Amino acid sequence: MPANLLTTLFPFLRWFPLSGDTLRSDLIAGITVALVLVPQSMAYAQLAGLPVVYGLYASFMPVIIASLWGSLPQLHTGPVAMLSLMSAAAVLPLAALGSEDFIVLSVMLALMVGVLRLALGLLRMGILVNFLSSPVIVGFTNAAALIIGLSQLSKLLNVPFPRTDNFVLDLWNVVEQLAHTHLPTLLFAIATFGIIIGARRYIPKVPGVLLAVVLTTLVSWAIGFERNATAPLAAIQDTEAQALAADYAMTVRSIESLGTTTSRLNAEIRTLKAENDPERFAELALLEADLRVLNRELDQRKRANNERQVALHNLQFARVVTADGGELFYPRGQLADTLEDDGRIWRLSRVTGDQVTMMGGGAVVGAIPAGLPSFQLPELRMDVFWTLLPSALVMALIGFMEATSISKAIAAQTKERVDTSKELVGQGLANIVGSFFSSYTVSGSFSRSAVAAKNGAKTGMFAICSAVGVMLVLLFLTPLLYHLPQAVLAVIVMMAVFGLINVRALVRAWQIERQEAVVGIITFVATLAMAPQLANGILLGAGLAIVLFLVRTMKPRTDILGLDPEGRLAGVSMNDIAPIGRNYIVVRFDGSLNFVNASRFEDVLLEARAKNPQARAVLVDGSSINDVDVTGEERLRDVIETFRDNGVEIYFSSLKAQVYETLRRGKMFHLLDETHFIRTKDRALKFMDETFDSGKPLEPARAAVGPSTPVLG
Repeated sequence: MPANLLTTLFPFLRWFPLSGDTLRSDLIAGITVALVLVPQSMAYAQLAGLPVVYGLYASFMPVIIASLWGSLPQLHTGPVAMLSLMSAAAVLPLAALGSEDFIVLSVMLALMVGVLRLALGLLRMGILVNFLSSPVIVGFTNAAALIIGLSQLSKLLNVPFPRTDNFVLDLWNVVEQLAHTHLPTLLFAIATFGIIIGARRYIPKVPGVLLAVVLTTLVSWAIGFERNATAPLAAIQDTEAQALAADYAMTVRSIESLGTTTSRLNAEIRTLKAENDPERFAELALLEADLRVLNRELDQRKRANNERQVALHNLQFARVVTADGGELFYPRGQLADTLEDDGRIWRLSRVTGDQVTMMGGGAVVGAIPAGLPSFQLPELRMDVFWTLLPSALVMALIGFMEATSISKAIAAQTKERVDTSKELVGQGLANIVGSFFSSYTVSGSFSRSAVAAKNGAKTGMFAICSAVGVMLVLLFLTPLLYHLPQAVLAVIVMMAVFGLINVRALVRAWQIERQEAVVGIITFVATLAMAPQLANGILLGAGLAIVLFLVRTMKPRTDILGLDPEGRLAGVSMNDIAPIGRNYIVVRFDGSLNFVNASRFEDVLLEARAKNPQARAVLVDGSSINDVDVTGEERLRDVIETFRDNGVEIYFSSLKAQVYETLRRGKMFHLLDETHFIRTKDRALKFMDETFDSGKPLEPARAAVGPSTPVLG
């Protein structure tokens, strides 16, 4: 097999042979990245609505596959903030957050994203990302960074954050709970901010994220930050609280039942639509009506339970240990003088059946399953496949865009060549293979790739070293992470994403082209308004950008030309100068002549003639016309004949070779002779002046002779 074909099929062969210096550099970079990767991946998994261990799973096999088949050696693949939030937003309407179904669908979504990326890469369709203009990307990224960062606010305060289809209202619910902030949790968050920022400034060689994780975990363990107790519902010594908790548990069960029913109805509806049997249309209509009613009821019950969850958490209890070792929880302020509590404030954090979990401290990561993820086929659920497909496509493109921008930024420093289609293949394979090892959607990470490049990574071997580090954590170190406060992970996410906010780019866009800047601002506002469905925001922005492009194409810049004070041709409207010539008009058309703007071309010439009725000729400056399609050529014929019927001749100057050749193939010379095509502007102006402004009588146009090139050029 030829060497070129081998390296195309197996790009990692380019790493070899590995020198001692290369191995040493990759090992150091890999260890450094692993120290950042472990806490980051756990934080991003929670952002995706998954247990933290799934972040570690996503940092193992996908990292290895992407490094072996990717294009840029320094690109590190794994969990990233934006796709984590988009994954949660896509799956949340279909399954309860953190449930088994939620995990299954998250893994299935990773497989779908991987297949789409792989297909785009094999078809060399990386060019699709060009449909996302820079202002759209900036607007979306800014909004997504705000949404991701603010979604972690509840963990800094240790209050509930019930999720609905309206992120702004959900965030407002969190703000309304500021009075119920758990101060020790907030102190851990503030300390984490201080440690990370301080490490960057004073000890930049030490990963601040790792230092914060180690110190806060030790303090959390030392002070007993987590303090949970499980008790029967009857241990709550308040009838109203008992009733509220019972209603909450009952509604949870009804939501699960309704979810099962709606899934079954969706499957039946899809089957009937596929059959397309007219005799069953009435049955289909009834099922769709039932589904709408059930979805409305499901939404109402979710909203009601969200309110109950917040109300239950905001209740404060005092714990009393009975003589027989049992526990009772009394509303604070209603404890009898004869009873003595432990002095802590207890809150009701979870209701499961007739059992309640009371929280007397802060939230920690808790137990993490030890061991590597096992190989298992991802479950494919066709009843939700089409629902997830739009989100999967947007995530595939967004993730690719993110990885590409990271790759190009690093390649500019390392002088490496980036093949975007190969990068799509590597990212696609990483998600596909990862889904067989319980991974959710992954992509290229800017922060970890930057760390790798800064620490001298030479080949993709550094990423494999980081994956080995994650493997060691999964096998041996998960018990040490039990007491890591959730607030610390929230701060890690917030500091990572807030660095992505770029207001200057939108300001610069406003200074350069306000229409594009407006599209970027609309994308920003729409993404915020449509959150947590982030895909809708960028789809709207991309659609507006394409519409703006079409409008510009339909109405290219046109103007009648005159001579400026320095004797150069310039537009009369923008430079406040008189048109050149008395009996002829010079018109510039800055755009290709095609089906989109052909009518615009005709309108421009008619408007120019209306402003200069004495003109006997029109000279079209064709230097900016790059091509002509069939519609453009046909409309051009119509214009020439219309103007000639009114005694006006049309001439062309500075036509590009491909345009001239197109007109020749279209038999344009049956209408115009050689004198109507002039190669340069100077010769064209001289000809027009001598022919139409000399005062001599005009001769009728000669019959066409079909030249192969303009004779006056």
